[in-house]
Amino acid sequence: MWSGFGNSAGDVPPAPDHRNRRAERRFLAHNPWNEEFSERVAFADFAGKQTSWTGDRTEFIGRNGTPARPAALEGFHRLSGEVGAGRDPCAALQAVVFLPPGEEVRMDFFLGQGADRAQALDLIQRYRRLNLETSLAEVKKRWENDLSAVQVRTPDPSMDLLLNRWLLYQTLACRVLARTGLYQGGGAYGFRDQLQDVLALVVARRDIAREHILRAAGRQFPEGDVQHWWHPPSGRGVRTRISDDAAWLPYSVLHYLEVTGDTAILDEQIPFLKGPPVPAGKDDVYFLPQTSSGKATLFEHCARALDLGLSVGAHGLPLIGTGDWNDGMNRVGHEGKGESVWLAWFLHTTLWEFAKVAEARGETARAEKWRLHVGDLKSAVERNGWDGEWYRRAYFDDGSPLGSAANAECRIDSIAQSWGVLSGAADPARAARAMASLDAHLVRRSEGLALLLTPPFEHAVPSPGYIQGYVPGVRENGGQYAHAAVWALLAFAELGDGDKAGDLFTILNPIHRGRSRADIHRYKVEPYVTAADVYAAAPHEGRGGWTWYTGSAGWLYRAGIEWILGFRLSGTTFFMDPCIPRAWPGFELSFRYHSTRYDIKVENPKNVSRGVTLVEVDGRSARGGAAILLTDDGATHTVRILLG
Repeated sequence: MWSGFGNSAGDVPPAPDHRNRRAERRFLAHNPWNEEFSERVAFADFAGKQTSWTGDRTEFIGRNGTPARPAALEGFHRLSGEVGAGRDPCAALQAVVFLPPGEEVRMDFFLGQGADRAQALDLIQRYRRLNLETSLAEVKKRWENDLSAVQVRTPDPSMDLLLNRWLLYQTLACRVLARTGLYQGGGAYGFRDQLQDVLALVVARRDIAREHILRAAGRQFPEGDVQHWWHPPSGRGVRTRISDDAAWLPYSVLHYLEVTGDTAILDEQIPFLKGPPVPAGKDDVYFLPQTSSGKATLFEHCARALDLGLSVGAHGLPLIGTGDWNDGMNRVGHEGKGESVWLAWFLHTTLWEFAKVAEARGETARAEKWRLHVGDLKSAVERNGWDGEWYRRAYFDDGSPLGSAANAECRIDSIAQSWGVLSGAADPARAARAMASLDAHLVRRSEGLALLLTPPFEHAVPSPGYIQGYVPGVRENGGQYAHAAVWALLAFAELGDGDKAGDLFTILNPIHRGRSRADIHRYKVEPYVTAADVYAAAPHEGRGGWTWYTGSAGWLYRAGIEWILGFRLSGTTFFMDPCIPRAWPGFELSFRYHSTRYDIKVENPKNVSRGVTLVEVDGRSARGGAAILLTDDGATHTVRILLG
């Protein structure tokens, strides 16, 4: 028996009688009141073997029943065949199975949808005729191909489990393909969100990364700003004053170019959106935009995104608008004067690197403008962002600081410290000091937590925004927010501290949340996928939240593969620059490049975190740390890396 829920109207034959043929039995449903999907028809089918059905969930579950023990499964209960609107909608099909001792019976069940009734019926007939074993084998083969391009073997088996399958699967299946999860069932694209997700796929599925970069560029307005999120297929979405969204486009393009060398993507022609600006005094506007007739290259889309971020406030820092990466800080700069220290770091690295792309295309004026702005940002953030022991997070519209020792709440924020390092722009001594402060104030090893900020917001005036509406210690409001904790991991790796990078990977690894029955009851969510957050306040300390649908899965995958294990693909070459815990004796990594396989063994006899002293390819020495040229020759090549 099967049941599914949603707003639906059933379309099935009446209870079977002598006039019905088995091939005609099917359960169809549609919702004529849905504006965008009124013509689409969903179907459920037991390959025609269903003998009774209902479109009423109340009938299936029973009065005072529960989904865990529905009435329809108590003994043999024939379903009524009632369907149509006005009920508690579901689709439940029943088939009678006779199972002799020692035998097995196979039941094929189909669930799907078509553009209309005719296509739905066609799909049912097509799949009834298919060899499903062959189809399943093809699906398995595709997933195996997608998930096995890079495989690792480290001293930490739990890390291996995440890096070899689960993190990439979570990113591709949930974040990119489905765009839905238990906590978020919308199916929308977030502009900055999926751009970050596909960065984890550039090695295994660069086609998906390329396709999405171009898709995202098409959600930009001529002024340079973008839809914060939008729903396919209509494209209806929200235009906002959030300050960092657009800059993620050039950031993502830079990584894609670095890994693939596919500069042709910069010349792809993409249209802009047309629509009204955000009204004065409003934070956002929701509408269905039109597509412009004019087009511009992807490079031009990226350039307009960067130009949009050049405005600064009284401290010389970028305007935060109605939020930067942390949407919950939507009241810090809603009057148009608030500034973001984090955004200064993010724009610094993106402008500096994209200026190189501009110069290579002959856009020297733009490149020079961006470089001059980078210099100004660096001076401003060191002059007005440094708080004495760490970097501040932002400035409110009234000029008061956020993320300062002078604040009673949110005295220190993680991402302002980690991105000082990741940008390469922070003064080295200050960067090290800031990360030491992050470690001291935000990493609670005894509880297995790495907080986003502390203390949490509760009574702050002025209010930073809706982040203050979260319970203190939950989600962005002082909980462990995995996205930011991964960035801290990357920063420690950049500083060469493999022990702290390894510590944070362990803290973020959900497998360690399920080591005992008590741990499982505390964590309360799946211990095999990344959770967006873990609560940091009693009585719910250690409880996970918002699993599956989180961008931290892709970042944690990259953290393990690129920053800890140090595998970096660059066009037709790769190099290794590991930053591992000193206690590790080494690790192994295999990489599939078309028909060729590279088996890489890293040895750490001197118990260091970083420092490649020897590279051997098929037994022949290469210059230490040199890039290794990839070949598509169908062979297996061995690479030996020595740290010391």
